[in-house]
Amino acid sequence: MNDRTELFTIGQLARRTGLPVRTIRFWSDIDVIPPTGRSASGYRLYDTEAVARLELVRTLRELGLDLGTVQRILARQSALADVARAHVRALDTEIRSLQLRRAVLRSVARRNSTTEEMRVMNRLARLSAQERQRMIDEFVDRTFAGVDPYEPGARIAEAMRQMPAELPDDPTPEQVDAWLELAELVTDPEFAQRVRQMAVAGGQPTADRGGPPPYDHAVVIEQAGRALADGIAPDSAEGRAILDQIIGPGVAADERVRLADEVATFTDRRVERYWELLGVLNDRPPFPPRVPMFEWFIAALRG
Repeated sequence: MNDRTELFTIGQLARRTGLPVRTIRFWSDIDVIPPTGRSASGYRLYDTEAVARLELVRTLRELGLDLGTVQRILARQSALADVARAHVRALDTEIRSLQLRRAVLRSVARRNSTTEEMRVMNRLARLSAQERQRMIDEFVDRTFAGVDPYEPGARIAEAMRQMPAELPDDPTPEQVDAWLELAELVTDPEFAQRVRQMAVAGGQPTADRGGPPPYDHAVVIEQAGRALADGIAPDSAEGRAILDQIIGPGVAADERVRLADEVATFTDRRVERYWELLGVLNDRPPFPPRVPMFEWFIAALRG
């Protein structure tokens, strides 16, 4: 008897393949590995083709295919390549889920979060791209409702929608934190009210806002930034000298107060934080904060 005609019992198959006897018997019972014949004593016997079939079944099972799918492949009802492609997609989803879970746990460990915070973080991190975008869209729609689509405020609204289509396959802890913080922002009514105030004010005609501003944004950033770096108080003599370089010494006191109120309307650290978080999620280079410079400018105007 040669290798092609040699027959094996289930016990011999188990020793040859390293599979448990009960696993081979179960697969044989459901005809995944049908016996070639039976011995005089009634024991099931298998040929070398069954051995090869058994190795294939083991491989398919290790790849995560259920027995029903394995049976269809062996019966040629499903093309192995099509099944493999489907399982690649499934594995990609599972890997992504595990990566997100790992990122959330990293964030929990770093934040020293409570159990409730971890539950919320996990729920938010696992939202689909569509669900995340819908959360942002609903915030923008509520906040900018009634704003003229041709006004600057509407352009801000569109920019605020720019969520990435997906979190990265392996998001950094910073990106998970950014999404969680962003989700907290857009569900905060006070934040929504503040953004709407800015949008509505930005849609007013320039004449209603006292005409074009008598200062250059770049000059504010340069001069107020230098003042902050040097520790110059906005109500000091040095601060007043820097303010004169920004708006000129001839601006009346009441106009300075009006200007301070107007600048304050468009100056908010949480709104700037929103743009920073979008930048983290979209993997954009960070930008230096501008709000502290304008806060110094506002304080100098009121000083």
